[in-house]
Amino acid sequence: MLKIVVTSLLLVLAAQTADAQRFGGAVAATGNEVFVGETANMSFPAEVYIYSRTAGWAESGRLSVSDEADRFGSALAVSANVLLVGASRANAETGAVHVFHRADDGTWNHAGALTASDGAEGDQFGSSIAFDGSTALVAALGKGDGAVYVFAMDENGAFAETEMLTVDESAGFGSVMAVQNGVALFGVPGHDESRGIVYAFALHEGQFVQTGSLEPDAGVEGGRFGSSVALHGEMAFVGMPFVAQRQGAVLVYQKGEAGAFEALPELRAFEPQRGAQFGASLAFVDDVLWVGSPGENQRSGALYRFERDQSSWGGAQRQLSGAAPRGAGFGTTLAIASDVAVIGATGVDRREGAAVILVQTTEWEEQGMVVNDIRSFDPVLGAEVQCAQGEARGWDCDQIDLVSFLPTHQLGGGRGTMSNDVWGWTDPATGHEYALVGRSDGTAFVDITDPETPLFVGDLPMTPGARASVWRDIKVYKDHAFIVADGAGEHGMQVIDLTQLRTLDKMPASFEPTVHYTGIHSAHNIVINEDTGYAFAVGASGGGQTCGGGLHMINIQDPAAPAFAGCFADPTTGRRKTGYSHDAQCVVYHGPDAEHQGKEICIGSNETALSISDVTDKDNPVALAMAVYPKVAYAHQGWLTDDHTFFYMNDEGDEPQQLVEGTRTLVWDFTDLDDPVLVNEYIAKTTTTDHNLYIKGNLMYQANYGSGLRILDITTPENPVEVGFFDTTPGEGGGGAWSTYPYFESGAIIVTSMGEGLFVLKQRPADI
Repeated sequence: MLKIVVTSLLLVLAAQTADAQRFGGAVAATGNEVFVGETANMSFPAEVYIYSRTAGWAESGRLSVSDEADRFGSALAVSANVLLVGASRANAETGAVHVFHRADDGTWNHAGALTASDGAEGDQFGSSIAFDGSTALVAALGKGDGAVYVFAMDENGAFAETEMLTVDESAGFGSVMAVQNGVALFGVPGHDESRGIVYAFALHEGQFVQTGSLEPDAGVEGGRFGSSVALHGEMAFVGMPFVAQRQGAVLVYQKGEAGAFEALPELRAFEPQRGAQFGASLAFVDDVLWVGSPGENQRSGALYRFERDQSSWGGAQRQLSGAAPRGAGFGTTLAIASDVAVIGATGVDRREGAAVILVQTTEWEEQGMVVNDIRSFDPVLGAEVQCAQGEARGWDCDQIDLVSFLPTHQLGGGRGTMSNDVWGWTDPATGHEYALVGRSDGTAFVDITDPETPLFVGDLPMTPGARASVWRDIKVYKDHAFIVADGAGEHGMQVIDLTQLRTLDKMPASFEPTVHYTGIHSAHNIVINEDTGYAFAVGASGGGQTCGGGLHMINIQDPAAPAFAGCFADPTTGRRKTGYSHDAQCVVYHGPDAEHQGKEICIGSNETALSISDVTDKDNPVALAMAVYPKVAYAHQGWLTDDHTFFYMNDEGDEPQQLVEGTRTLVWDFTDLDDPVLVNEYIAKTTTTDHNLYIKGNLMYQANYGSGLRILDITTPENPVEVGFFDTTPGEGGGGAWSTYPYFESGAIIVTSMGEGLFVLKQRPADI
């Protein structure tokens, strides 16, 4: 009996994450094999992994067709001896679906590719696939609001395109699909501000005709109805995982006498949990409905099985995975065939992903969790690579050369580890230059004195008991590094004496903190004023003395004995009006405003506004000014010019929310600290999100997601001009540059890129 395989579209919200592979984001199954693909691999040629019963559910093969990053394997569908594999980025994102036939010896052979008869660049044909053994539906999500091509398969396994389906004013048509015996469902969960809709089609005289649509009840907003769909006989099932505080639900429909689907009682988890996302995925085996609930149980995930009892569905069973850790997302995707199931757990290893294989004996039992090989770019060592004709070893560039590159796994990172913040230290005794590289699970120390051959010399793991975190921040004072992490539990501030790097018996060495400051638990950033010996933890909202998320001031004049010195927060700023500061710069002010010269001034990027404060007296800090600007999304970070006259600031949310036409840098005139004036909004040609920027002399160094390092000349402060760039994410891959440090006397510029690692770069002289 043919089993319908249905995967799902699950909205994942994250803070500008790295390019994880998302292994398990596409799954398929036959009676003796399971297939697992990657849905977020944007940088490397992808493979589809095969695991077989005969191999004891170990890996038995891999499929690949190209040496290009064409998203091969981002959509899968299988029936009997035919496997369809989507490659939506093939041929300049025109897209393709590769067809494989199983030979008598069990091997899978490439039998060609399906393409759209009117395919064009950007169509993304192959974005999703549904296949019932005779009819294949292939979505092209980049074609207008989405289009679906219908292919009929003959007895020899050959496919012929029969028609193209569209609907009006429903962007995302084809993202979620199911087909069975001449009936097709198309879920569009983003329709009508994420209320969602499902379109029903049926074959009539050889063509699919829309027969109606299914919608959630009036007033149900944001539930993402249609995130998953399944067909079984005369019944239709629709997942709505974001309804009721993301508890989720599955709506059930029965085809009536007139052929239209009529609503039956909905299904919910018998132990509803906020954030469970019950209904994120659906699949059938015989008369048993499987429902994925990937947000349940601290996001480790769960499965539910419902059996049909005449006209109702009952006998629900709940199954957890013994292998799925917290955050695994077990149940994000499902595929079942007979007594074999494969369950996507795409949150494993910080979204690198995994899949769990189940087999039914007397009960459904786990056969193990499988993962793919995580690929990275090869290190670049031993010789500088010049930027020539706009590229250096595959990275786009202009006027910036690649001196060396170390991938994250050569910086102490394991599977799923990403790079984040970076800072620098120069040993005053030896002159050696070091990159201090934040990882999601610790800090790496890299000697870049020979910039063409950087050396990973030591590692400081995250605080025992803390959680790995996307956000880590590092600054240096008196030859000590000060390290915080956000969303990391009871991490505190780690302080490490960097002079230990001078004499190491073996490398990489493993360090423990010299001091562990526990006055805060988690903090987003650490700011240091080296002129006064004070540190300022900002964005501390995870426990300890949070100071409302504003400035948690610490006396570090003796780095080995940090001491709490007070709080400051401007409650007119921040999303919760607590004065939360996302990042800041604190200086002894020497700018043109005579009233404040010699005072310790902090400039905060406080989510909703720019904040300026005088913190000279830690017992009585004073708010000087608060300023807003047009199209505020998320005031993120900024830096003063050397003469303290101008302040350049970025907003992390304006680009992804499409509030601006290009990457925007705000230029503030600080002639009067009590009344900062926005004098320009520099709009770059790129449209990517800006992240961290720093000023050195007449140059601004921006680390931006998706477009790497950008160097701007600010000789005319109100009108920056780009004079060079190095894109750390080839094509569309990776999460992009997180931060940069341009202050080494040698001229080396270090940049961290989330999905890649550490780059050592050099700006070319202007006359070359």
